[in-house]
Amino acid sequence: MAHFDTSGLQPAADRLTEQGIDVVRLGYADIIGTDRGRDVLVNRFPRTVGSGVAFCRSVFGTTPRGGVVDIEGGLSAGLPDVVAFPDVDTLLPIPWEPGVAHCIADVFNPDGSPSQESPRYVLRSVIERFGELEMQPIVGPELEFYILEESKKSASGWQRYGEGTGNVYVSGFKGDPQNVLLASLRMLGEYGIEAIAANHEFSSGQFEINLWHGDALGAADRAHRFKHAVKELALREGRLATFMPKPFNDEGGSGYHLHFSMWSPDMATALFDDPDGPHGLSELARHAVGGILAHAPALAAVANPTINSYKRFGPDTLAPWLIDWGMDNRSAMVRIPPERGSASRMELRLGDASANSYLAIAGMLAAALLGIENKIEPAEPLVGYGYDLAKSAQLPNSLGKALDALEADTEFAEVMGPTFVNAFLTYKRDEIERFNTWITDWEFHEYTYHL
Repeated sequence: MAHFDTSGLQPAADRLTEQGIDVVRLGYADIIGTDRGRDVLVNRFPRTVGSGVAFCRSVFGTTPRGGVVDIEGGLSAGLPDVVAFPDVDTLLPIPWEPGVAHCIADVFNPDGSPSQESPRYVLRSVIERFGELEMQPIVGPELEFYILEESKKSASGWQRYGEGTGNVYVSGFKGDPQNVLLASLRMLGEYGIEAIAANHEFSSGQFEINLWHGDALGAADRAHRFKHAVKELALREGRLATFMPKPFNDEGGSGYHLHFSMWSPDMATALFDDPDGPHGLSELARHAVGGILAHAPALAAVANPTINSYKRFGPDTLAPWLIDWGMDNRSAMVRIPPERGSASRMELRLGDASANSYLAIAGMLAAALLGIENKIEPAEPLVGYGYDLAKSAQLPNSLGKALDALEADTEFAEVMGPTFVNAFLTYKRDEIERFNTWITDWEFHEYTYHL
């Protein structure tokens, strides 16, 4: 039986009551980043959550279409429980649902040990490794997404909102004719997740909202909430927000870029900065880059975790295709922005918007950690346009190949946690198997008439 520290529950309930909040939405991320949760009345909050709130472990193995993948300790074990316990420091009122506050939960086994399939636990474990080295990773997430509106003309029932070409980086009604982005930015600004700016992206109906940088766990919490919030805000207006990597054949994909710096525990020293080092970077920064490059194939599995992810890659896409790095070069997988001093950082451009925020950040940090521990020196940085196979090795070009790379990279898997990696591989290989037996629209249009 788990025993949690319940001392903060009643004070939290009292604060919520004073704010006029009567419901806590207790939520946590599953493997694909869906926020799974339960609404709890505040007047029964300490009693209800004091021993944790039970969920079936196989929620971690539930597919988008409602199937249940048999991860270890799940279906074959009789569908046992895990328990979610609130991290009351994460309580935030939801501006668009008066009287409701969201609280992120940590997930445990019934005996009180952490659930190692939990993405938040995976990230915590990697951060702890940096703590042992007296380093604190700082992360700034950047996420792109599409807004869709209902259409009777479309086979899917949806079309891109605000259709119009060449609207990259425009503001106002030109690219956002009903001010959907602006309304979302204002609402997110009230949510307390450090949303700071927004813009129209390259494609019709595609937008980006930036989050301020912060400690890695806090950044992942905010990015997780952000994705859920964007979808909720769209649904309120009868629209659909999607973080699918490449939802359209005739438009570009949606990325998930991570700005990453390293600091001393007291946040007094920027550890990636060295005015006397090559390119103004410290040895630590070079080794972190070296680790990310060395473990990029395995990292792709969690940064690009869907079958659709690999349709976003390729030459001239502004999405990475090769395992490389460059100075202020957006065609490279790892870009080093031009600022130095306290702004010294790298930008990992590998990920796409479907990535689970906890896992994408954990994977980036795990690869960087291995580079630092093993003192991996990167090759010379890319000069010029980065889609030349003669210059660098290619990233995996399918989910299956990325999963094989993850399984083969035992160092990376050890940092991420073998229990999690096994569950992730089982879940994602089931996804591939289901796809391979599904008849697609492409096949119908390609074959039915002439064959």
